[in-house]
Amino acid sequence: MTDNQRQIRDTVERWIEAIRARDLDGVLAAHTEDLVMFDATPPYDGVRGTAAYRDSWPPFFDFLAGGALFELVELDVVAGDDVGFAYALLRCGLPEHLEAKPGERLRITMGLRKADGQWLIAHEHHSFPIEN
Repeated sequence: MTDNQRQIRDTVERWIEAIRARDLDGVLAAHTEDLVMFDATPPYDGVRGTAAYRDSWPPFFDFLAGGALFELVELDVVAGDDVGFAYALLRCGLPEHLEAKPGERLRITMGLRKADGQWLIAHEHHSFPIEN
């Protein structure tokens, strides 16, 4: 694993831990001001900028406070000198839902760029597969 891959991995793992701790400042850390997030939930045209991104988290924190899990299963990273991406699978849901659908995974893809020696998340895409 390269140093850039390790740094990106650490950034993503810190983001996951901040979510699990319901630490909004930690979730916002290491993001660009112009970030774009396409989430599994509305709005369908995405969340743009740090203010909208900040506003999107309290309902998910309430979900976690109600007993939902958010557990990393798999994380892969590709990194160049100044851009990289990470893709992950997570177990995300209430225990009874995950018991009924043990293979269901939240899919997350992140685009990152390096600025002043720090990896920043510029894009997030969160999704669940659509069942037919």
